[in-house]
Amino acid sequence: MSKVTIPIGPQHPALKEPESFILTLNGEKIYKMDMRLGYNHRGIEKACEERTYIQSMYLLERVCGICSHSHSTAFVQAVEELAGLQVPKRGLYIRTLIAELERIHSHLLWLGVAAHEVGFDTLLMYVWRDREIVMDLLSEISGSRVNYAMNTIGGVRRDVTPEQTRRVLKAMDALEERTKYYIQVAAEETTLISRLSNVGYLSHEDALRLGAVGPTARASGVDQDTRRDDPYAAYGDFSFKVITDRHNDVYGRVIVRTLELMETYGICRQVCKNLPDGPIAVKAPRKIPSGEALSRYEAPRGEDVHYVKSNGTDKPERVKVRAPTLANLQAVSKMMEKNRLADAPIIIAAIDPCFSCTDRAIEIRNPQDGVRDVMTWERMQKRGVEWYRRQGIDFAGANKRLEKRMEKLTR
Repeated sequence: MSKVTIPIGPQHPALKEPESFILTLNGEKIYKMDMRLGYNHRGIEKACEERTYIQSMYLLERVCGICSHSHSTAFVQAVEELAGLQVPKRGLYIRTLIAELERIHSHLLWLGVAAHEVGFDTLLMYVWRDREIVMDLLSEISGSRVNYAMNTIGGVRRDVTPEQTRRVLKAMDALEERTKYYIQVAAEETTLISRLSNVGYLSHEDALRLGAVGPTARASGVDQDTRRDDPYAAYGDFSFKVITDRHNDVYGRVIVRTLELMETYGICRQVCKNLPDGPIAVKAPRKIPSGEALSRYEAPRGEDVHYVKSNGTDKPERVKVRAPTLANLQAVSKMMEKNRLADAPIIIAAIDPCFSCTDRAIEIRNPQDGVRDVMTWERMQKRGVEWYRRQGIDFAGANKRLEKRMEKLTR
């Protein structure tokens, strides 16, 4: 049977962000998959070099709308290490609380998206209804449902009141009862089990070899979690279980995330019941001493890594972000093998991808002398016009009309 190539993306109904997946099919079976990054590059890392550490913190918080606290915390931890700052214990506890509330928000969102991808929209409505509970809590504590802006270098910006901790505890009780039902659905709903079992298979060995992280790796039996293995914030003070599963497929990833929710509720309770007194932040210097630091953080999708290099000024010399989606993308190619074309959307969604915090720019070097080729705006524009012209679309006339209109406006 002849092989057929099917593109999914960069624009596709199953993708919420632009990315290109080229599937080679043998009949209905996927033979291999190739990916192309670079459709959503925003230059945030480079922009940090022109901003102060405080400004960069708010910029990095916008790398991802779902993991805003993850990226913000990973960055400030690196800066605090360079500055030699000791964050007060109450500040660390509040950071941990926001981190776990964000994890609940992310896991419930993913469970709803996964249910939608396989046509189980009733479950989508249920879990997204429950997600509103934690979104309201985050809004009450931080002032925002998306970009919480809780962190500052040296601690956190906002304190938590006794009334807010009581509401968190009450919400955890309600969410725990509803999550027990979702665990029951995952264990007993035959349609869901048959649809997700043996789909997107990733063996334990392949998960290790390909560097998978987070629930994707733990669903293949990889027992790793940065919160336990390299404790940060206040995680060293709390007891929780790292959830793993041996199904090695999309169904296993559902099991891991639903059971992780139960552990997260327990961590939130421990934070609220043991919240220490004292200040929430210490004063940080404007200029950070020269050095390098690497910060690790267990985001809802997996390990998030931030590298920061300082040069003694008030601006970082280099910021590098390795988001968990980038670590899991190699595993997606392996997961696709021997699956059907209809399984592709849920296999991609199973890693909970965020392409905004993943994409990279491509650096072009001359093969003869190795000199980097810098693409100016004029060259980029000309290259785009020529590419579309080869496709049979000529923007030359439209560009001339636009130039004349701009001339009239600037007279």
